[in-house]
Amino acid sequence: MNSLHDWITTPVTADLLRGALDLERTAHGVLPHRLPARARAQCADGQLAMAESQPSGVRLAFRTRATVVELDTLPTKRVYVGVPPRPDGVYDLLVDGRLAGQASVTGGNTVTVDLAAGTAEHCPGPVGTLRFADLPGGAKDVEIWLPHNETTELVALRTDAPIEPARDRGRRVWLHHGSSISHGSDAASPSATWPALAAALGDVELVNLGLGGSALLDPFTARALRDTPADLISVKIGINLVNADLMRLRAFGPAVHGFLDTIREGHPETPLLVVSPILCPLHEDVPGPSAMDFASLGSGRLLFRALGDPAERANGKLTLRVIRDELARIVRQRRAEDPNLHYLDGRELYGEADFAELPLPDRLHPDAATHRRIGERFAKLVFAADGAFDRSR
Repeated sequence: MNSLHDWITTPVTADLLRGALDLERTAHGVLPHRLPARARAQCADGQLAMAESQPSGVRLAFRTRATVVELDTLPTKRVYVGVPPRPDGVYDLLVDGRLAGQASVTGGNTVTVDLAAGTAEHCPGPVGTLRFADLPGGAKDVEIWLPHNETTELVALRTDAPIEPARDRGRRVWLHHGSSISHGSDAASPSATWPALAAALGDVELVNLGLGGSALLDPFTARALRDTPADLISVKIGINLVNADLMRLRAFGPAVHGFLDTIREGHPETPLLVVSPILCPLHEDVPGPSAMDFASLGSGRLLFRALGDPAERANGKLTLRVIRDELARIVRQRRAEDPNLHYLDGRELYGEADFAELPLPDRLHPDAATHRRIGERFAKLVFAADGAFDRSR
């Protein structure tokens, strides 16, 4: 800590955070969650526990005259045996809405995962310090976006001038749910995931419930969406259901209806957008499950492969084409009584021409450039005039 500054330590409380639905007190500080405690208690799935604790879209937001900000955090980093190490999570500093700095925190806890053996070993580590200096003088709005792919406990926040919660700018709140693509897999930084980019272009406040591997039409997720205040809601459905080979067509339709019914209990007239999967040739016509292709590790990168048999579509197995057709049908049916319900074919965000130019590096997930393209396309199609989230609606 720099002794040249008269530091002010401010407790991290819910009024300084945006994008989190719950704040758990830990031995070190506080841990933001993107699902409420009741939802977390209803599922013992480790994948979901990891995904919802990774603070995609969660940011500290305050107003201050400070020129130096320090944040102590305890990250939890995941190391996969045989897979090239992932870089440390990135923190984005935004000043008056513009990216003004980036940094990472070393150290922290480590979870070593052996995918082949199905084991995970946890090793505790030290708290690290993030420092942003030379901020412009005068009153300003400051946001620190937490790493979208790294569980992050917030330990202490220090500044050289007082802070107060960010002002309400009167922007609409956009609540979004989706898979690892919405979560931000392989995005360059937390403010560069496609939902964050689209939110900035649409001038809305983002609450991102993109849950890597866990967009599975779970009732507790629907209730979280139902109970979260929002002016705009979107749900991106499909790819994780194929990845997990979770259900057949007979169950899928009623599950989608139930998911939407639950959301409508809390948001009966809110613009609600159903988004089908983006193009993914791996599963367009081949059912799941998906699996990691361990043979690809010899080339230094991890690829995915599809284990299903296309012939099984006759028995109700889901593919992305099947899911898009069913989602479009369901939305058409429901719109007769719900004019605020809308549908977007995910291939309008990323389709065949995009795949030819920007292929999915691991066959499932878009890279940083593709996140930007999807975010820009979403803003153009959805937030613009006559879009589902057109303000005039």
